[in-house]
Amino acid sequence: MHRMTGWDKFTLALIIIGALNWGLIGFFRYDLVAAIFGGQLTALSRIVYALVGLSGLWSLSLLFRSDEERVRERSY
Repeated sequence: MHRMTGWDKFTLALIIIGALNWGLIGFFRYDLVAAIFGGQLTALSRIVYALVGLSGLWSLSLLFRSDEERVRERSY
């Protein structure tokens, strides 16, 4: 099993926030991020959306980490 770094956990939390937000949009047409930060086009909302997107890209690296990297991470 892969041991997650602090960065991995942070990005996973952002991915979960993004997934929950998309679920709210899909089921209830309610954008929680936009509601909290004053609309979809505000700087803070766009930053959150961008961080969620970057976190999704980072999570791709988790899929392709080799077994050697996992063993190396466990030894620390």
